[in-house]
Amino acid sequence: MRDAPFVLDFAALSDRDRPLVGGKAASLGALLAAGCPVPPGFALTTAAYRYFLEANGLTGLFRLDHSDGANLDEAAAALSRRVEEAFLAAALPDDLARELAASYARLGQLVGSAAAVVAVRSSAADEDSQTASFAGQHETYLGIQGFEQLARAVRRCWASAYTPRAIAYRVHRGLSLEDAAVGVAVQVLVEPRAAGVLFTLSPRTGDRSLVVIEGSWGMGQAVVAGEVTPDEYVVSKVTLEILRKQVNPKPFRYRRGGPDGSLVREELSPEQASAPCLDDAEVVELAQRARALEKHFGYPIDVEWAITDEPAKGTIYFLQCRPETVWSQKERPAVTLAANNPIMAIAQTLVRPAGNTRS
Repeated sequence: MRDAPFVLDFAALSDRDRPLVGGKAASLGALLAAGCPVPPGFALTTAAYRYFLEANGLTGLFRLDHSDGANLDEAAAALSRRVEEAFLAAALPDDLARELAASYARLGQLVGSAAAVVAVRSSAADEDSQTASFAGQHETYLGIQGFEQLARAVRRCWASAYTPRAIAYRVHRGLSLEDAAVGVAVQVLVEPRAAGVLFTLSPRTGDRSLVVIEGSWGMGQAVVAGEVTPDEYVVSKVTLEILRKQVNPKPFRYRRGGPDGSLVREELSPEQASAPCLDDAEVVELAQRARALEKHFGYPIDVEWAITDEPAKGTIYFLQCRPETVWSQKERPAVTLAANNPIMAIAQTLVRPAGNTRS
């Protein structure tokens, strides 16, 4: 008898469920609980991952053959290849496949489609935490449609916990390879007019009085992968005034293309490429929501966002949320300055969660 479910809707999740569904999926539940707009979806739990390993005899696969750090890259690459080949050759156990198919069908009914187009995101239990982000280490697959595509994307997400970069990251941080617990988030793929990331501090200086928003046309993939130089908007967290606006050429966008929901790259006219992807009202609303979220969680965050024009113009969705792990772990001179600086004192009250007296 299993001791944990295989599938859970996002609405049933909170940050306490990180060991069960992984950091990414748990954060989506936490966003919903905070009243944020999140595209509907569900999580495959770490129990489903372990069941897949046991059913296919894969639990002993993760031994890293290296004696010292000198040959870590080669050993990680070899292990990564073994894992991916084994995972893609293995089948989902019948009962797990039935639960996944049923949850996917319910998601399709919710959005009025026989086969919803979804994003499938890895969600390891130790990623997107305040001490280890794993940002860019694990995979996301966009434009997935149909159960066969979904089942393959799930296995690829599980395998992506063992890319060479992810293996090296785990080794350098002293995290176990054998005990990796991987969930998967399956989320309806929205068709955004613009998308990107935002930070509740300056990623360049660590200034916590700012919200920095980066965005481009279409899907956020181009921004996250560094394929375009995004527009950048710097907003005062205290007054919500737009302090700086840098509009950059954005010559293409990603959008859903073929009948299978796959993504296509679309070149843009010079006029659209050079136009700002957000208007001022949208910038301020994103900053306001980010400020409220930081206060809710109690620490600096970065968020992947999307804006669509359906069901109404300027509809905002949050797609991912994780703690900021670079500047937030450093000493904060701003705390000392706040004692003699009324503006910084106001800024701290805006981001400090209720009942938290820690500076």
